[in-house]
Amino acid sequence: MEHRTVTELERRLNRRYDIRLPLHYRVSQKGQPPRSGSGLTCDLSAGGIGFRCRRPLPVGAHIEMTVAWPAKYADMHPIDLVITGFVVRSDAGRTAVRMTSRRFRTDAIAVAPYLASA
Repeated sequence: MEHRTVTELERRLNRRYDIRLPLHYRVSQKGQPPRSGSGLTCDLSAGGIGFRCRRPLPVGAHIEMTVAWPAKYADMHPIDLVITGFVVRSDAGRTAVRMTSRRFRTDAIAVAPYLASA
């Protein structure tokens, strides 16, 4: 009987999409100062994200990421995908993160509609 890890099973459950988008991250680990950097996504699924960055990141560290989404709100306001999670693998310039939360954020300012004057 073949044994599979949870990560291997998650890969089967969550389809991965090859997508290249710029991102910024901030890594925090107990007893260490937080560090930040930038990178480029390699793939994205409902449960995780793979990306490339210059330095390996500490496995097990908490990570916060902001991914520049390719679409815009109302065709003019940038949208970011904000992700939190944990580094599960990092070597040779590629890092894998298990997501614990994800949400879209836009900096669009709500504008009241103009009322016609008589």
